[in-house]
Amino acid sequence: MIIKSVKLVNFRNHSEYLLECKDSTSLILGENGCGKTSVLEAIYILTRGKSFRAVDAEILKRGEEFYRVEIEFCNGEKSIVTFDGKDKTFIILDKKTKRLPKKNKYPVVLFLPSDLNLVSSSPVRRREYFDRIFSQFNEKYSDDLLRYEKALKQRNELLKSDYLKPDMMFSWNILLAKYGAEIEHLRKQFIEEINKRITKVYRSIANNDDEVLIKLDSTTSEDSDEYLRSLEANFEKDRILGHTSFGVHRDDFVFLFNQNEADGSASRGEVRSIILALKFIEAEMILEKLSKRPIILLDDVFSELDDARRKCLVENFRDNQVIITSVEAFGS
Repeated sequence: MIIKSVKLVNFRNHSEYLLECKDSTSLILGENGCGKTSVLEAIYILTRGKSFRAVDAEILKRGEEFYRVEIEFCNGEKSIVTFDGKDKTFIILDKKTKRLPKKNKYPVVLFLPSDLNLVSSSPVRRREYFDRIFSQFNEKYSDDLLRYEKALKQRNELLKSDYLKPDMMFSWNILLAKYGAEIEHLRKQFIEEINKRITKVYRSIANNDDEVLIKLDSTTSEDSDEYLRSLEANFEKDRILGHTSFGVHRDDFVFLFNQNEADGSASRGEVRSIILALKFIEAEMILEKLSKRPIILLDDVFSELDDARRKCLVENFRDNQVIITSVEAFGS
């Protein structure tokens, strides 16, 4: 067991809430809207450093001045996060920090009902999904992505200026090329690793001979010099558009099913099996890369799966600590 208990104060619609976790699987039962997902969100904040769905001001219970979350781990240590309406503070071993230290982050496999729509969702949604996964595989990816997004924001603001000249772009182009090329390299590496596994894992779930692949749909380069030249070549276009039209922030991840785009060719059940396979691979790669079994957070996904896929989900995560939310009890 990793987490022993979770305590929420003024977190979303919870004035106070205490979850005592079990060694293997903990089930949070309740009607829709009662705050089950909020418990998973609180756990995610104290294991990953930020919410997967909102900013802190939206999390704070209406009418209250602060929220507080405390997790007690099986080794007796505690982690606390507080938000006073303005600033968020992590308290780890009695030390206060503005961000969750890297050494105190713990890998999590998060499974939301919306993930089952990933194949047909927008490129933005798919990028966010894979960025979240890849950031757990590799801290450098997370750091590079943060630096890239900051540089991109600055460049886009400059592109809206009335007094813009090409040389004003140079420093931001350099940063975007440096971090963009590194992000592209890691994306290709991770997708290649996933593709080596996904068909086999999918077939073990679906019990058929179909083939699944994920294609990184990108025009960007792993070479920073080539990346820089492309940014410079697109300057006039970007100035007219008012934003940066080239880069890894335009990448997409396309699911292929028997060499055709899965969106439109795979059935609803086949898509669910694809996403299950992706979740199993995520947990497997985290264990291989970090030597840690991730915590599994399942938010009301059992209601979206048939009995065979439920059984498969339980079987694959039997060695992990699993926390499930559901509107009804179910057999394992």
